[in-house]
Amino acid sequence: REELGGPKNEAPDETGMRVNKKYSCLPAEEKGIHIINIRAIEDIGYDQHESTLLNSLSKNPDADCKYGLYFRDGKRKVDYILVYHYKKSSSGRALARRTHHNDTSARSTKQDHPLPGKSVQLEMGESEPPADSHEDDKRFRREEYEGNLVEAGLELEHDEDTKIHGVGFVKIHAPWNVLCREAEFLKLKMPTKKMYQINQTHGLLKKINSVIQKITEPIQPKVAEHKPQTVKRLSYPFSREKQHLFDLSDRDSFFDSKTRSTIVSTVWKGEGRKKETTLLNKRRKCGKYGITSLLANGVYSAAYPLHDGDYEGENVEPNDRKLLCEEWASYGVFYKYQPIDLVRKYFGEKIGLYFAWLGVYTQMLIPASIVGIIVFLYGCATVDENIPSMEMCDQRNNITMCPLCDRTCSYWKMSSACATARASHLFDNPATVFFSVFMALWAATFMEHWKRKQMRLNYRWDLTGFEEEEDHPRAEYEAKVLEKSLRKEHKHKEKHRYFPEEAANKWRQRVKTVMAGVKLTDKEKLTWKDRFPAYLTNFVGIIFMVGLTFAIVFGVIIYRISTAAALAISSTPSGRSSVRVTVTATAVIINLVVIIILDEVYGCIARWLTQIEVPKTDKNFEERLIFKAFLLKFVNAYTPIFYVAFFKGRFVGRPGDYVYIFHSFRMEECAPGGCLMELCIQLSIIMLGKQLIQNNLFEIGIPKMKKFIRYMKLKRRRSLDHEEHVKKKQRYEVDYNLEPFAGLTPEYMEMIIQFGFVTLFVASFPLAPLFALLNNIIEIRLDAKKFVTELRRPVAVRAKDIGIWYNILRGIGKLAVIINAFVISFTSDFIPRLVYLYMYSENGTMHGFVNHTLSSFNVSDFQAGTAPNDPMDLGYEVQICRYKDYREPPWSENKYDISKDFWAVLAARLAFVIVFQNLVMFMSDFVDWIIPDIPKDISQQIHKEKVLMVEVFMREEQGKLQMLETWKDKDKKKGENCNNHSPRLSGSHSGSLSSCHSYPVDV
Repeated sequence: REELGGPKNEAPDETGMRVNKKYSCLPAEEKGIHIINIRAIEDIGYDQHESTLLNSLSKNPDADCKYGLYFRDGKRKVDYILVYHYKKSSSGRALARRTHHNDTSARSTKQDHPLPGKSVQLEMGESEPPADSHEDDKRFRREEYEGNLVEAGLELEHDEDTKIHGVGFVKIHAPWNVLCREAEFLKLKMPTKKMYQINQTHGLLKKINSVIQKITEPIQPKVAEHKPQTVKRLSYPFSREKQHLFDLSDRDSFFDSKTRSTIVSTVWKGEGRKKETTLLNKRRKCGKYGITSLLANGVYSAAYPLHDGDYEGENVEPNDRKLLCEEWASYGVFYKYQPIDLVRKYFGEKIGLYFAWLGVYTQMLIPASIVGIIVFLYGCATVDENIPSMEMCDQRNNITMCPLCDRTCSYWKMSSACATARASHLFDNPATVFFSVFMALWAATFMEHWKRKQMRLNYRWDLTGFEEEEDHPRAEYEAKVLEKSLRKEHKHKEKHRYFPEEAANKWRQRVKTVMAGVKLTDKEKLTWKDRFPAYLTNFVGIIFMVGLTFAIVFGVIIYRISTAAALAISSTPSGRSSVRVTVTATAVIINLVVIIILDEVYGCIARWLTQIEVPKTDKNFEERLIFKAFLLKFVNAYTPIFYVAFFKGRFVGRPGDYVYIFHSFRMEECAPGGCLMELCIQLSIIMLGKQLIQNNLFEIGIPKMKKFIRYMKLKRRRSLDHEEHVKKKQRYEVDYNLEPFAGLTPEYMEMIIQFGFVTLFVASFPLAPLFALLNNIIEIRLDAKKFVTELRRPVAVRAKDIGIWYNILRGIGKLAVIINAFVISFTSDFIPRLVYLYMYSENGTMHGFVNHTLSSFNVSDFQAGTAPNDPMDLGYEVQICRYKDYREPPWSENKYDISKDFWAVLAARLAFVIVFQNLVMFMSDFVDWIIPDIPKDISQQIHKEKVLMVEVFMREEQGKLQMLETWKDKDKKKGENCNNHSPRLSGSHSGSLSSCHSYPVDV
């Protein structure tokens, strides 16, 4: 009737909404509707014929609603979507469809609902066929919940006649009064009518900025929000009493789609309010259900805001999503800046801050990459001039080295390790120390630069006065508290009388109700005694996971030792030189595969450990989850690297007195050129492999596979009806097929681990910043494409910083200084070379350094059964072999004891660690102190805004005073006129006088 232009047959209900008279959800007895008659009409088939006739005569309803972006009236915008699965019954299918297709679907909260699983007696004595009690319970919960949403002022519209069979959608619209009310509760800063000029630079700085703008114009995105602004609107927290201050000329665009979805989600979560009158608290007091528990229990299968429209196609209307896809989520614009303001406008501040941080981090990697390349090129240019590597490669030295394993391994010449020694110089040279100091200062500068950038964004996004509201307790926490209080009550009753079965059932029902989101009093709370089992489980679980990581690394060590021994037996003399590289590369690949698998396992375990702790608020839950996941993944990713850097070759022993594992395998030794080359191989393969596999497989391959599987399932369910195939999908149907948003924790975690690779062991791999830069250029566009095209639109969340991630970054930066000091001091040969150059060199050069670092061993001192099986493998009899260590020679009185050279080198190493660490820490703190957290121009603009706001309110108060004075003058003049008037009748004098003072005054 509505589509044909007939009477709508609607009337306002108690909430001020339009409710269809015929299909209201009030009981049938009150409205005079005979359900049996409607069903009889449906059984005859007349109702179906009527609907077919109406559909043939009316226009396409999807044209007005823009395929799901608006309600069917084409005026009310869809702000949020709730999705649920349903099973249609043969008797009530048409009635349910009519009821659900109602424009507002208002359900009175005073209505008496049937109990789940019970049948409803109809007027003619017929009974409805028995339905599934579980599905009936879900429907009952949905009706209760949606009734509360309607009571809060939201408007709903149902749609079950969709292309996705068995799936129903609830479209939610927030009217203007609800938007204003919630915006005031949330203290959202909205632009006022007052505009002011932003302070501009003058003189030389202005010319420099103009030149920079012209140079960078090709790499700026073609987005209006990204253009530099000279004028800004004054923002103020929204107030319904001061609506005249705001620019309400276009109410439809005053609250954008991001803000509207935030407000709707806030209404049913009860966030942003401190009073006990929120919808959620009302619902909990009445024993009803919360959205979180409804999603967890399967009452609703999804809840999400809609995307603005399609992003590809010829006839697609312009929208923010399409603009983001063209100027941000495309690999063809990888060289351009990100339109951060548009990202924030579409996805909210929290996601906008993540991409802003990722952009700043990527930009800061450019100078680090340039310096790293220079350090690497310096190593390449000086490799032929490096005296130690030249001595190792000189065939005339004829240095015979001791066997690398017992019995099966034979003696070998140092010149066979020439390639490893030359390669080590590329990463182990004097420039490495400079690069380590540079990267420590780079990390401090990056943190300061981000803080300043964050303040600029807070100013532009009107978050300068934003304070996070107190989180409401989680449903799980409240359930535990109620369970604790009921347990106390149960024990108290047991002391006095027997606790009957009926009371036990009542107790279980109360616990079940609380799990659905019942509000509790603050009398009870969980103490450390209540959480002690969970804390103990967390401690044991984390220790077990760390031990598992150590066990896997130990297993890889056994693999390296046994494989090296096996290859030494089977390889030819020419192939034995490549045994070390082969074993190292294969072991690193095994480590990489294990790290990637354990990353996923540790993520799930960290979530489970956090859940059993039962944190009170969502913020506490997120912070604890992040800390546990980071701890486990940090240990998982860096344990193999720590082993190579600080433990490999440290506890080997010496020939004739080696340290054994399981009485058969010797501990690994470092190469003659040091372990730095192996550390470089380990770091590069794990870093690059982890990024490539995670980016290509987990972030691209797996989501596409899930999407394809979901598409195939829907294709199987789809009807063969031609009309269903031709019908275009609604916006909410298309978005439902997208992957749900899982949070920013995986995105941050990936970048934080990469930040550790770049800073912690950068002394061994100067090219790490370069590979991180190349990865991030792809990562930004990959994440952008995922957010725009692959994921459902997340709920916009306000945030003024990146939270706990900033503290983790600072901790990694401080730890990087210590680790790099130890890498340079103990892993590389930088300190031994300095000690030799200034203490032992005869001519002030590095000639003789290799011989100085090698000790001698008499082969006659081998333990029984450990000498090589083929002592003549080199073609001559060996009496003295060499090994890398500082020990007394066999002809000394204290043979094989640690020599004084070892203690001199150790003292120099420890002194270097102390000096390097304190010097770099001081320089980092100096950089932190000298760079202010808040840019000067931003602080001036914030002060200017405060002054302007005071002026606005002063003018408003002056206007009110002038208006009151004007009314007083009018009142005084009116009184004088009445006093000067001579009444004709004395009886009418008082009446006329009173009438002079009774004029209406509107304030």
